[in-house]
Amino acid sequence: MIVLFDMFGVIARDQSREVMDTMSVEPEFWDAYWAHRPAYDRGDVTAEEYWRLVGHPPLVEQDVASWSRVDYEMVAYLHELHRAGRRISLLSNIPEDHARNFERTHEWLNLFELRAFSCRIGHAKPDRAAFEWCRDRLNGEDVLFVDDRLENVRAAELVGMHGHHFTGIDGLRARLG
Repeated sequence: MIVLFDMFGVIARDQSREVMDTMSVEPEFWDAYWAHRPAYDRGDVTAEEYWRLVGHPPLVEQDVASWSRVDYEMVAYLHELHRAGRRISLLSNIPEDHARNFERTHEWLNLFELRAFSCRIGHAKPDRAAFEWCRDRLNGEDVLFVDDRLENVRAAELVGMHGHHFTGIDGLRARLG
């Protein structure tokens, strides 16, 4: 079975509140930030277009920094799975600027036989097409999708994948045996 991981909330930490607060504390900013995020994650708009839609001068560096923390216990587990011969892949909703930053700074991304970044495949979770894209490239093999968001796990199950709602490494270890 191939394990298809989500990144944020599983391998990487959720967005840093400290960095977010340097970007803005205004609810209107965050409403616009999230309203336009799916198009940015899918690669439908550039960073410049995204920030224009948000109605704010570009905060690309701060935005990238806000999403850059990694759970090194999970990274060690990825290495453990890889050494044991477990096939692992990645499906992440991530804009291009963020993807390039992760690729520059994290060699562990090379452990994944498939890296499906939403900005490069044109589909973002929970859109069915994101999971179909991965399934097709993994040749329809038996796949376990691991995500901290239950809606994404359910969406993966609708295309025939197995799902694991990630709440911590111990539950995942138990699931994988």
